[in-house]
Amino acid sequence: MRAFARPINELIEELGKLPGIGQKSAQRLAFHILNMPEERVSSLVDSIRLARDKTKLCSVCCNITDEDPCPICSSATRDTSVICVVQEPKDVAAIERTMEYKGLYHVLHGAVSPMTGIGPDDIKIKELLARMGDGQVKEVILATNPNIEGETTASYIARLMRTLSDVKVTRIAHGIPVGGDLEYADEVTLVKAIEGRREI
Repeated sequence: MRAFARPINELIEELGKLPGIGQKSAQRLAFHILNMPEERVSSLVDSIRLARDKTKLCSVCCNITDEDPCPICSSATRDTSVICVVQEPKDVAAIERTMEYKGLYHVLHGAVSPMTGIGPDDIKIKELLARMGDGQVKEVILATNPNIEGETTASYIARLMRTLSDVKVTRIAHGIPVGGDLEYADEVTLVKAIEGRREI
């Protein structure tokens, strides 16, 4: 016997497919949506459709945008000699929130992961290499995630860059977060922190 009516079950099931949403969260969201005023539900539906229909990938950096090239790539104030390579569009947003980085980006839309069948041809590496052709790029910052897939991807791109150009390739530092305690850090984090030490 079903716990809820079929439409509610289907809504819970669809919400549960979203990343980070478990069964209980999906159920809470479904009932919240059911209790929303009709105009707010319509607005939510319209926003989802608009975001899906009106966004595309920037032809330069592969970030999600509603104009091509995206505002970052078309900005006259950005440093075009530096490209920061990230895995996902949300990583661009995270770095932009710091208001410190002034270069360009390149979004890979994933990471090399042989275990899940994702190879270099499945992410936007060819598009990155195409950007190296004009000789304007002097540094590529590899800002992939500090996990096995991110490290594999960074190593692969670094090897390619060394064979294709004289561009400086750097990797973002990893280690103990500000405000963190050493006793709670795992061994890999501690090793990265020691390897990435700098003179003060």
